[in-house]
Amino acid sequence: MNGNKINAVFYAESYHPIQAGSIDGTDILPHDNAIYRAHLCASAGLYDPFGDPKVIGDPYCTVFVGRLSRHTSEDTLREAMSEYGRVKSLRLVRHIVTGASRGYAFVEYETEREMRSAYKDAHHTMIDDCKIIVDYYRQQLMPGWIPRRLGGGLGGEKESGQLRFGGREKPFRAPLKPIPFDDLKRLGIPPPPEGRYMSRFQDPSPPRRERNSVDREGSQKRDVQDRAHKRSFVDGEDRYHKRSSLDQEDHSHKWSSVERDEHYSERTSVDRYHKRSSLDQDEHSHKWSSVEREEHYSETTSVDRDDRSHNMSSSRREERHHKRSSSSRSHKRSSKDRDERTHKSHKHSDHSPRHERRSTNCDLSSDLSKVG
Repeated sequence: MNGNKINAVFYAESYHPIQAGSIDGTDILPHDNAIYRAHLCASAGLYDPFGDPKVIGDPYCTVFVGRLSRHTSEDTLREAMSEYGRVKSLRLVRHIVTGASRGYAFVEYETEREMRSAYKDAHHTMIDDCKIIVDYYRQQLMPGWIPRRLGGGLGGEKESGQLRFGGREKPFRAPLKPIPFDDLKRLGIPPPPEGRYMSRFQDPSPPRRERNSVDREGSQKRDVQDRAHKRSFVDGEDRYHKRSSLDQEDHSHKWSSVERDEHYSERTSVDRYHKRSSLDQDEHSHKWSSVEREEHYSETTSVDRDDRSHNMSSSRREERHHKRSSSSRSHKRSSKDRDERTHKSHKHSDHSPRHERRSTNCDLSSDLSKVG
């Protein structure tokens, strides 16, 4: 055995009492009296795994829950196991006389998928401060099964003196010595699976439901349909990718009629939108709505009214100023004319006696001349 396989393990697919008492699955002799009893029951066929009238339900949807607290009730167990699926039925095994719990139960789920979820996730969880173990329903699903009350079973503690290997809790270790294939074959013990060992951190898969011929035919038909559907889907994807690649290559000069129509419609709609927006922008200055036109008219009329009033007032002021200035000039002119007239009149008054004297003198001289 190689050094890297020293921590490898394997699990029993069928039950044999002598092999279950061996730590590596290679023993050919029993170690305790319980193994003798279990081997006798198995050889004589004294145990019927399907003869228990209390066992009901689908074994492929049922899990075994062990190491429960003696105080755990059905309601507590149902609430805890409902976290992994819909619980269809539950049976907590009790003592036939006292009615006390025996510390293990069987929980049936609605579907096999929910059972597998509980098998994987509920193992080693805590219920009422006890770490439970979860396993599949070996009584009906494991060939050659012998219960613990008859010297068989799996697991156990060292103090009990009845250790059983090959299960989920205590798997077989990989053999460190040569395997006696001939003796194992003579006793009907399946040999260890050389080269197919597992790690302790890997969970063994529970057995799956066997399909009959009808189910097998139906599954084959479904498989054929699924393969055909996948093939058609893949072919469709390939055609789509090829078409897209061709379209990308020839997009500049090769378009289909539908694409051309779509492109033309999109382009015309875009052009129409741009034209409309440009026309709206161009005609916005002289095409207004009635409300805007009224508002603008009212604003312009008010502004024009203000301007006209301002112009009128300014023109009136100017006219008054001109009138006032003209009146002042006319007044000044009249006063000046008056002054000139008065001045002239005074002058005329001053020169009149002289003129009279001159005239008299002239008359006298004319008279004298006549006389002489």
